Amino acid sequence: MSKRNSQANKSAARERLRAERERQAKKDKARRQIIVAVSAVGVLAVAAGVGYGVMKLNEPAYWEAAKDDKLVAPKNTSGKDGTTVVVGKDSAKKTLKVYEDPRCPICAQLEQTVGSTMKKDIDDGKYKVQFVGASFLDTNIPGEGSRNALSALGAALDVSPEAFLDFKSALYSAKYHPEEQDDKFKEDSYLIKIADTVDALKGNKTFQKHVEDGTYDKWALTLSEKFNTDGKKYDFEGTPTLVMDDKKVTGSDGKNAPMTVDEYNTAIAAALKG
Repeated sequence: MSKRNSQANKSAARERLRAERERQAKKDKARRQIIVAVSAVGVLAVAAGVGYGVMKLNEPAYWEAAKDDKLVAPKNTSGKDGTTVVVGKDSAKKTLKVYEDPRCPICAQLEQTVGSTMKKDIDDGKYKVQFVGASFLDTNIPGEGSRNALSALGAALDVSPEAFLDFKSALYSAKYHPEEQDDKFKEDSYLIKIADTVDALKGNKTFQKHVEDGTYDKWALTLSEKFNTDGKKYDFEGTPTLVMDDKKVTGSDGKNAPMTVDEYNTAIAAALKG
């Protein structure tokens, strides 16, 4: 092969390679354009989804709308809007205020530990107990179980104070109280399942209808506002909180609610003496 032919072949090969690279470059450019176009469509879709989500968030939620409902207070309540829930003998001279959030795990611990002691004190007429429900965990976690459980407690209170106490105890029991992050109390069916362990509520169609219809939803929201107002008055934010004679009843740490029977009895004895 002559040198000339060899150079010609090399030139032809280089030209073919250059042409192939140009074709590949055009393919790559076209592919990039397609990807950019698809991505743009995806971004628009995401933006539309976000816009729709924001729009949905701005719509009145169920509990937000419930604020405008007509307030129906359960039986066995008193005070403005029926937010005074007192259980005990009229002869008892002092009243222990108990502030609880249904989803609160420490409230469940308090009920499991000293609930029976408190119930005995109420039955013995040592003091009355005023219960004030909170729902701040629905905002903090978030969810709706605290408000829904408060509404169901209202339905139980409408049956009787005893049904209310027994249902509250069942809600806080180790068997039925969910983890703080588990918003199980938002389910009416779960609340009714728990209520079926209470004699006065088992198969009680009127109670069940009040729970499912949300009869006491507005009342639950109003009761929660009482917790907020009293929290500012007595300088507390969390639950459980106990107050007697406008003073917090605390355990040995001087800050938190007494969480053992011994601490509870000691703190209550001191509070009763004034």
